[in-house]
Amino acid sequence: MTEYLTSFLSLFISEQSQLLTMFFSAFLSATLLPASSEVIFTAIASKHILAERSFFSVPLLNLLTVATVGNSLGSLVTYFMGKLLPKPIDPKSPYAKWALEKSEQYGAVMLLLSWLPLVGDLLCGIAGWLRFNFWQVTLFIVVGKLARYLVLLGAVYPTVKFLL
Repeated sequence: MTEYLTSFLSLFISEQSQLLTMFFSAFLSATLLPASSEVIFTAIASKHILAERSFFSVPLLNLLTVATVGNSLGSLVTYFMGKLLPKPIDPKSPYAKWALEKSEQYGAVMLLLSWLPLVGDLLCGIAGWLRFNFWQVTLFIVVGKLARYLVLLGAVYPTVKFLL
């Protein structure tokens, strides 16, 4: 058990290992697999805030970029999985009709909410299923994911500064 803990903690020693861990955590948490990148993001961000004593630093920018890219790529995997499903036909259920109408009404803009737990994965899958434009999907997913990590970073910073 001790070897396991020391090898796990060694992942967080170098900045490259931290960023690699962040990328895979963010990627997996954006797919249909159950994962949470927020814990790793806040832990690494807190470490950098304590070390740099600044909200604006290169390590924090790197962390934000890696988390956003990993999370966005994971959502794009879900989008492509949705594209594998056959195109929707006229559904019989009024609820399904309503969901399709709203998705088609708002289009790829709804992917600004792709960061939401559970619902975000569904939105990315629906976007693929409805064959939304790939570039629009990518843009709105990236903006939504970036906003998510910026809000998270904004919440971590005052908490860490309070502890100093």
